[in-house]
Amino acid sequence: MTRRPLAPPPINGPRFNEFIVSPKVRVIDQDGENLGVMYTREAMEQAQAVGLDLVEVSPNADPPVAKFLDVGKFKYEAQKKANLARKSQKTQEIKEIKMRPNIDDHDYD
Repeated sequence: MTRRPLAPPPINGPRFNEFIVSPKVRVIDQDGENLGVMYTREAMEQAQAVGLDLVEVSPNADPPVAKFLDVGKFKYEAQKKANLARKSQKTQEIKEIKMRPNIDDHDYD
């Protein structure tokens, strides 16, 4: 009986470093400059040389876009943005009335 390889743990938020599954990514450095399309391993090595992580910011693009960022700071800013959006959203309040047979038409008007 052979064992299946261990699956990576589920990640909350964007994929980063070794959790990026795409073989090639479009890389943007910490200053916002486009470094072009390169292999994920090569991009991770460059990010580690700078002291940052390689974070996948747009996974649905072709190829996916990855950026040199600090993962903790990126998650913190995303959480703050979500909290602000949740705080500023409006909820609609619905007014209810009870319809009974004994109430006349002019009471409903």
